[in-house]
Amino acid sequence: MSAERRERQERRERPPAIAVGSVARDLRDGRIGDVMDVHPGRVWLRPLGGGREWDAKPDDVRPLTAHEQLSARLAAANARSRRLLP
Repeated sequence: MSAERRERQERRERPPAIAVGSVARDLRDGRIGDVMDVHPGRVWLRPLGGGREWDAKPDDVRPLTAHEQLSARLAAANARSRRLLP
């Protein structure tokens, strides 16, 4: 078995490393959201600025680094502030 194939198999067998309350990126479309809930086979995310939740498979979601998380939260705060201005 190749190393890449073995790694994919281990990823499938491992429980998601995503914790409720963390920030994660959906690798399918690049959206970033707060992790609202984690079930076997599903991760529920909500956009940082609020909005409708969506779900993804754990293999399609990865936690953000501290730097990415700060950048994403700053972008969401800036977007919120722009909406309040005329």
